[in-house]
Amino acid sequence: MTMSNIRSMRGFLASSIASSIGVACAAALALPLTLPVPVATARAALAGAGSAPAPARPDIRGSTQSLPLAPLTPLTRALGSTASTGLAEQGLTRRDVRRFSMVGVIWDNPDTELHGHVQVRTRATGNGAWSGWRGLETHNDDGADPGSAERTSGRVRGSTAPLWVGDSDAVEVRVQPEGGRRTEGHTPSTRAVPAASALPSGLRLELVDPGDPDDGGDEVPMRGTAPLVPHGSQAGPPVTGPGNSESAEALASSTANADLVPLGATVIPALSRSATEREMRTLRGHELTAGQRKKPRIGPRPRIVTRRGWGADEDLRERGFAYTKKVKAAFVHHTSSGNTYRCSQAASVIRAIYRYHVVSMGWRDIGYNFLVDKCGTIYEGRAGGAAKAVRGAHTLGFNNNSMGIAVIGNFSKNKPPAAALKAIARLTAWKLGLYGANPRGKTYLKSSGGNLYRKGKNVRMNVISGHRDGYPTACPGWQLYRKLGTVRSTAARYQGRR
Repeated sequence: MTMSNIRSMRGFLASSIASSIGVACAAALALPLTLPVPVATARAALAGAGSAPAPARPDIRGSTQSLPLAPLTPLTRALGSTASTGLAEQGLTRRDVRRFSMVGVIWDNPDTELHGHVQVRTRATGNGAWSGWRGLETHNDDGADPGSAERTSGRVRGSTAPLWVGDSDAVEVRVQPEGGRRTEGHTPSTRAVPAASALPSGLRLELVDPGDPDDGGDEVPMRGTAPLVPHGSQAGPPVTGPGNSESAEALASSTANADLVPLGATVIPALSRSATEREMRTLRGHELTAGQRKKPRIGPRPRIVTRRGWGADEDLRERGFAYTKKVKAAFVHHTSSGNTYRCSQAASVIRAIYRYHVVSMGWRDIGYNFLVDKCGTIYEGRAGGAAKAVRGAHTLGFNNNSMGIAVIGNFSKNKPPAAALKAIARLTAWKLGLYGANPRGKTYLKSSGGNLYRKGKNVRMNVISGHRDGYPTACPGWQLYRKLGTVRSTAARYQGRR
């Protein structure tokens, strides 16, 4: 065995051990904060359905490698005038690792900002070529509300936005404190900070593998695909064979959409306006006014790929669901994860974001209620039911009575595709319509603090707002933000408003 092979093996073993420890710790901490009532509901639903269980969950298992960062010594990079570990540039030199497709950096305290520049470069598995340095957005502005059970769980960590890099097997990272020398490819902070800022403690590089589609069938159901059985009828015969057991969490997630589609559906199909209005009367009839019953203001239900459709590993998330009273507003985001993905990879990107939010950042589930890819496909986000008022972790201080919609990509400089804008309009016309909200209107939301407004302040906002309307952030990117007026008008038109 050559010396280079020995070094490669040592690096691989070291990263494997670090990853195993990180994943084991995350799994040990993943304790439920709420009673698993929906799990019991799922079991009851199955019992009522006779002997026909839901189709088996796709087995698409991913992984996370968690590598601690260290000061880059004079042997690897000059420290300049920095004197302490917090002010020193930190990172990892080039190293071989297990395959991954998404990267991010986390740290111990979610209330600590990273005032600096984070850059990564990766090696593609296909041709072995190294990328240039790419910057990660150092925001810490998505998240559960201050004081909420999710925020105070003790598991939540600070983080950068994740970055989709494609199939890779080697990495290099550097984190420079604000005020240090800038290098090519850095992504600057959007906030004014002191000239000298220490880096947060506990910096770690997270390398996320969303799972191999060849092992679990990553294909998102084709547009126009309907459920396998009519709504209200029993599912087909069970699929037999190893690995087809259904977890309680997977059943609960599917059952949460039982008012819309049969158990095990991978797609919630689009409906006509008349069918949507009938469904609205069924779902929310007891809450509708006489005027709403006579003339519902709701857009036709759009096609939505369910969590099962994009291959969510339901055993990752926390048991049970978190709900709020209603949906009065929609906050539009971008994921800041890059625009290099193909639409056929969108399910993999979502699985990677999901794993990053839960395993790396310590959230109970993916933060967004819905995601939209650049081809306009809509995906169910946080579990609990696409038509229900699920509490997300998307707009710090404004997660009550709202929903978060994230367009996959970065739209600070890139224009959002027309298909994505249309999808946002269709989704908001339907979901806001279920709760009687006018997409072109205004509403009041009470701040939970930690954002632009003091805790308890009632803030007048657009029913369809951008993330930056509630927090000092560039999200959803200027190019997307400036299109929200068009989204509001289009969504209102879908609801039948003039």
